[in-house]
Amino acid sequence: MSNHVHLMLYQEDEKAIHVFMKSLLTSYGMYFNKKYDYVGPVFQSRYRAVRIDNQSYYEHISRYIHMNPKNWLEYPYSSLVHYRSSRSPEWLDTTTILNMFDNNIEQYMDFLSDYKDHKELMEDLKWQLADNPDF
Repeated sequence: MSNHVHLMLYQEDEKAIHVFMKSLLTSYGMYFNKKYDYVGPVFQSRYRAVRIDNQSYYEHISRYIHMNPKNWLEYPYSSLVHYRSSRSPEWLDTTTILNMFDNNIEQYMDFLSDYKDHKELMEDLKWQLADNPDF
């Protein structure tokens, strides 16, 4: 994913995400532009934040983030590698999601894989509709 990232963050106070994202995106933009002698925005658009207020939505967002890269099972920059192993960095909480699946990574991976066919069908339909305006 060369022009965007997905983050699922827990926010303790009202302004935390805004301050964090401003700092992160500004710092990374400056680093990237200097390193690659580039000028202008690095990311596709401004960040968006959505409040996750129920378990079903939480599960769906987790699935969406993990399956967003085309090669989602092998994508090296995904947190999924930490969900699939017994270790994760201190800053990453895999237990919240895995507890929704009885702390069973196989159940979570099945949850992701079950959606794969549906996701591919929806992608095909999107392009069919775009290619046929009379449909």
